[in-house]
Amino acid sequence: MSTIWPLLAFTAVSAFTPGAATVMAIASGARFGFLRSLPLVAGLGLGLGLMGAAAGSGLGAALLLVPSAQGAMRLAGTAYLLWLAWRIAQGGPPREREGNVPGGVVLGLLLTMQNPKAWAVTLGAAASFSGLADGPAELALLLGGCFTGCALSALSFWCAAGREMGRRLRTGRQWALANRLLGALLAASVIPIWWP
Repeated sequence: MSTIWPLLAFTAVSAFTPGAATVMAIASGARFGFLRSLPLVAGLGLGLGLMGAAAGSGLGAALLLVPSAQGAMRLAGTAYLLWLAWRIAQGGPPREREGNVPGGVVLGLLLTMQNPKAWAVTLGAAASFSGLADGPAELALLLGGCFTGCALSALSFWCAAGREMGRRLRTGRQWALANRLLGALLAASVIPIWWP
């Protein structure tokens, strides 16, 4: 167990540091509350765990061997994140758009799986911590479990923080400012995709 602590520290830091997933968890928590946002949080966390498992098994490395796939993933991810950032920035108080529903598990999975930064983190973990496992299957289980657990914990924390922020926003002006700030942060999260 003592040899796994560096991996747990790495996955925890990776999961807790701000990025597209944390901004989405905060925005959903502020707008819809903690419980209604749990499917999105679950999808985001499970997506990172699946990526960790794929990286550990060697499937993620195979993706990196196809440069056109990397470029397409980078473009698609950037376009989608910028579209989401615009949508968040345009939002008003929750009561003004009652037809909106929080994203679900599938949206969370898609958001995570198209994020090149998340791929870089999971592939880096697979390369750095491969000595902790006896083979690709064991490494896939280890990375998948660590990334899933840390991501679910971190994103639940950020979602709860978003809920608390949403409770303190009283006026339409405060909501507009918060939404623009969250939209700008999500848009800024594409920078590491192009300039690591």
